[in-house]
Amino acid sequence: MTNDADNEHLRLLSIAHYVVGGLGLVCASFPLIHLTLGLVMISKPEFMRGPGGEGPPAALGWVIAVVGGVAVLLGWTLGLCTIVSGRFIHQRKHRTFSLVVAAIQCLFIPFGTTLGVFTLIVLVRQSVRGLYELKSG
Repeated sequence: MTNDADNEHLRLLSIAHYVVGGLGLVCASFPLIHLTLGLVMISKPEFMRGPGGEGPPAALGWVIAVVGGVAVLLGWTLGLCTIVSGRFIHQRKHRTFSLVVAAIQCLFIPFGTTLGVFTLIVLVRQSVRGLYELKSG
């Protein structure tokens, strides 16, 4: 494989990381609905009265709020790490960081898996490893 082909693959991977990271940030924002719902259940249970006239228990609100908040934070973290990984790929720096993010991305079907597999395939090539060493040396 020539350096031109490796550089083109890295350029395309960098762009794909920006796109998938942005999509991840948007999708990870959906659990904000759960966070908000849980907070309303905690602070204003009378808004959600059932047929018996009672609101939901506060513990249920806490569970929904915590799960929603954790999902948002984890999603935003992965989205930002994906964008940062794209930047590092563009700069030919921190190859190990990009490999770890790619491995984690493989869990997220379909876009994360596709991006993660292609990133791993490209970054483990000896010729690409040489490009990173040239940049750092």
